[in-house]
Amino acid sequence: MSGHGIRIEGLKKRYGKGDTAVDALKDVNMQVAPGEVVGLIGPSGSGKSTLLKSLGAVIEPSAGRMVLGEQVIYHDGWKVRDLRALRRDKIGFVFQAPYLIPFLDVTDNVALLPMLAGVANAAARARALELLAALDVQHRACAMPSQLSGGEQQRVAIARGLVNRPPVILADEPTAPLDSVRAMAVIRILNDMARTFETAIIVVTHDEKIIPTFKRIYHIRDGVTHEEAGEGRVLA
Repeated sequence: MSGHGIRIEGLKKRYGKGDTAVDALKDVNMQVAPGEVVGLIGPSGSGKSTLLKSLGAVIEPSAGRMVLGEQVIYHDGWKVRDLRALRRDKIGFVFQAPYLIPFLDVTDNVALLPMLAGVANAAARARALELLAALDVQHRACAMPSQLSGGEQQRVAIARGLVNRPPVILADEPTAPLDSVRAMAVIRILNDMARTFETAIIVVTHDEKIIPTFKRIYHIRDGVTHEEAGEGRVLA
């Protein structure tokens, strides 16, 4: 797979040692192409959270291989020295809750990450405004998070996840608090953004409303992934 996608091979994660050891991930294999949105589903305790934390470089796997684009970031150990920079520049996060900073307006909530990465304030804000326009919330650019609807907050959170133009976005239950109309709007946005920015997006979900929209789905059971074709239902 070429380009800025993600590939995971034989990923494992063991907690503890000896008789008390628990294998949270036993054999995870996934690949997501640039511009693709895939679903990751599984019951509680199946390893979804551990996998997401491993992909997000929050915890260290025990074995296996992870590749972002053409860069090996993990192969039986981290191959990247600065994991904080990796998370900031290469991996976008969209959570169930927006987690917007309450004392910053919408534009600064989105512009903060590129500013922290060294982008000049004016350029970071221009990039933020471009994304807010793409997500149809540019009219709320000067609003505070408390003034936004739930759907608007989630759009701003998506803009924040995209602002550093990461090759990968990890979306953890992004539609859980939303009704059917807003949930489908978020999935439509993620698909549009994936195509526009050539981003590989993994959506962890229990939301049965959105599962039929995925063309490919990874089930994780007892720490092992199983790929299957999805319905790929067209989003109106």
